[in-house]
Amino acid sequence: MQFSVAATFVLYLLVMIGIGVWAYRRTHDSADYFLGGRQLGPWPAALSASASDMSGWLLLGLPGLAFTSGMQSVWLAGGLLLGTYLNWLMVARPLRQFTQEANDALTIPEFLANRFGDSKHVLQVIAALFILLFFLFYTSSGLVAGGKLFETLFGLDARIATTIGALVIMSYTLSGGFLAVSWTDLVQGLLMLAALLLVPVMVVQADGGFSAMHSTLVADHPHLFSLWTDNDGEPLGWIAIASLAAWGLGYFGQPHILARFAGIRDQQAVPMARRIAVTWSALSLGGAILVGLAGLAWVDGHLGGELADAETIFMVLVETLFHPVIAGILLAAILAAIMSTADSQLLVSSSALTEDLYRQLIRRNAEPGEVVLVGRLAVVLLALIALLLALEPDNTVLGLVAYAWAGFGAAFGPVLVLSLYWQGMTRAGALAGIITGGLVVVGWKLLEGGLFDLYEIVPGVIAATMAIVVTSRLSTPTAPEILARFERFRTAGSAVPQESDL
Repeated sequence: MQFSVAATFVLYLLVMIGIGVWAYRRTHDSADYFLGGRQLGPWPAALSASASDMSGWLLLGLPGLAFTSGMQSVWLAGGLLLGTYLNWLMVARPLRQFTQEANDALTIPEFLANRFGDSKHVLQVIAALFILLFFLFYTSSGLVAGGKLFETLFGLDARIATTIGALVIMSYTLSGGFLAVSWTDLVQGLLMLAALLLVPVMVVQADGGFSAMHSTLVADHPHLFSLWTDNDGEPLGWIAIASLAAWGLGYFGQPHILARFAGIRDQQAVPMARRIAVTWSALSLGGAILVGLAGLAWVDGHLGGELADAETIFMVLVETLFHPVIAGILLAAILAAIMSTADSQLLVSSSALTEDLYRQLIRRNAEPGEVVLVGRLAVVLLALIALLLALEPDNTVLGLVAYAWAGFGAAFGPVLVLSLYWQGMTRAGALAGIITGGLVVVGWKLLEGGLFDLYEIVPGVIAATMAIVVTSRLSTPTAPEILARFERFRTAGSAVPQESDL
């Protein structure tokens, strides 16, 4: 079993590295390295955004939540699906055009600086620092997931396994940049979807059909099949429901997803990409919940109801039900989920460190080749720091993702959306929104009990939005030439959803 799985993993990793080599030959400057020359078609744009969004928690964290909490997980999945749809509908089209119009901005901090005429680049630097902070936690979550994968399958020490995964991800991100990341994500996204749909089907067949499995689960775990009660049958309460559904708010501020919007070929590719992304997300989220519920029935019936770590349920089912070769392919889906997100996070973090900090604070006139070299060195540095964070033994995949997701959603979500739609927003307002949203998430996370049990993204988004509006009203208006550019795009329809999007 272990040999077959290991052989499958090695073959899979070689394919990913091969894509990196192919992309390397098409990468000539920083625009290619960080945004792929803005030439992504709808399929790689959609699946790259979706796969890099979901990460290892889709095959580990979400099935684990469904395994322990049942239908409560539907609130989280529903919030994410709605967030996916609205993000593609409201943000993708205008961001693609605005980033190009704003002096061909390659990063979100650079776009914000150009959008508001931030000549001193204070806004750009602050935004880049928050990206680096939260992405270190986000990337660490992927490395923790990788450690769990190799520890469960091969009995390897989690530290060694996590280190191996980090080295592989670094290798093709270093070589091919945005193109390598996007095209590997397309392959990985399709593999993830196939695994999440196939595994619950096999469990249902092995357990005598859906009706028999459902009846057993309802009889043994009646409270898990209500949207309104917790594991013990107590009412969930508005804080619990809001905390789960509010995950959808995070989409508007995730730099690794927004980078796909900026890198898509043109506006005409957005509607098709949105349909692909929403369909993939709906099927994948539903499959992940079914994996958790089917896994609960399997553990009850075959393992005495005991499972040491709920986040390993997908791996347990695959190892039990499939031939070693097929199991290797399906388990590679976990590796795909991990890599599809970690590589995107490393690349966006590298672009923030290189374009938004190095170019602004150290070498304003750096040559394109130098920028790409510094970007590649930044990938190594950031991966090593994330690896150190990932080696903390008490970290969980879902816990790390939740913190980073909230940080990005609150710090950048309101700022980005309002920057695309509100003419009256100012540079000071944007700066206040980023700082307020990020700090509220950090502070709220340190408190607990009562209202502080609410997921930190909710107060973070509210506080950031208020800070933007109030500060913009009280600060110096944006320069007339920048307002004229904003108005030109708004009246042309670029900043609003088009009929073809709906």
